[in-house]
Amino acid sequence: ILLLGAFVFQALGYAPCKMCLWQRWPHAAAIALGAAYMGVQTRVLCWLGASATAITAGIGAYHAGVERKWWEGPSSCTGGGDTLAGLTGGDLLPGSSVDVLIMCDQVSWELFGLSMATYNFVFSALLVAIWVLAARKAV
Repeated sequence: ILLLGAFVFQALGYAPCKMCLWQRWPHAAAIALGAAYMGVQTRVLCWLGASATAITAGIGAYHAGVERKWWEGPSSCTGGGDTLAGLTGGDLLPGSSVDVLIMCDQVSWELFGLSMATYNFVFSALLVAIWVLAARKAV
């Protein structure tokens, strides 16, 4: 659901930044692991799913901290963008249809004072708990 939400926001015109794209890969892995678990119910798949969602939760927490200026983010997508002068989003994200550079330290959307990265962290942490519960119950 979180990955689908990311694509919906992108379709609504909220282009992802570099760190947003990083957060999508562990979600995709968790989806694949969930599908595999439907066929072969093993604890290993549950622990791998918990790991994948923990990774995206960690990236989300890091990204939220970058947005809040609690710590620095990658120089390739944060700050004044001085080192990125003249580059387009396509230059930084090859094969992407993104025409503008979206900075990782800028909040492009928020609800109740929480950014998309923060929501990713919170909901991914909940998914970690669900995966762990599934691992404890797996046969």
